[in-house]
Amino acid sequence: MSFTVDDRVLALAGIAQALQQVRRIADTGHSDAAAVRTAVDSVFRVDASSPQEVFGDRHALKAGLRLLHNYFRSQGQDPILPKLALSVLQLERRFVQDGATVNKVASGIERAQRQAGELGDSGHPDVLASLGGLYADTISHLKPRVMVQGNPHYLGQAGVVAEIRALLLAAVRSAVLWRQLGGSYWDFLFSRKAMIEAVDRQLA
Repeated sequence: MSFTVDDRVLALAGIAQALQQVRRIADTGHSDAAAVRTAVDSVFRVDASSPQEVFGDRHALKAGLRLLHNYFRSQGQDPILPKLALSVLQLERRFVQDGATVNKVASGIERAQRQAGELGDSGHPDVLASLGGLYADTISHLKPRVMVQGNPHYLGQAGVVAEIRALLLAAVRSAVLWRQLGGSYWDFLFSRKAMIEAVDRQLA
């Protein structure tokens, strides 16, 4: 099955949107519930046949697509966000090469998905706590570690930390998807124009 640059920018938008929520909750203690559910649901849709199915539909990624739109036009307002995204892309490489960690994450995702089904809410605090704990026990031990800065008051709260870790897990999931769709660092050098056009199409 062949995938296009339009597919790849959806995966990048998934990374950007999840990390935007990481930045928001780290600074304010609050997140956008719809964006968090989009991120968590993408973690659970491991057998989806297209990026559209992973995220529900492209409209669910509008915020992430806008972030890409601004980044490619050098209009990004958060200089830390691209650095976080680069860390996630680097972390994804280490993650997929560690079979034991991949298996642990897969098993943990299955447990969290059953929990979400029982609770009837993928954004439930208990589900976020499970996913956050899974990230802490597995991917967070890999290098490079994704360092999140923010308000110490909120970063000292267990619920905030769990949600941040759940969102980082979602960002890594989108990074894995991006690679599976043929994405590479070369895209940012040689396919920039095509990516800008793809983002504009998805936002239209």
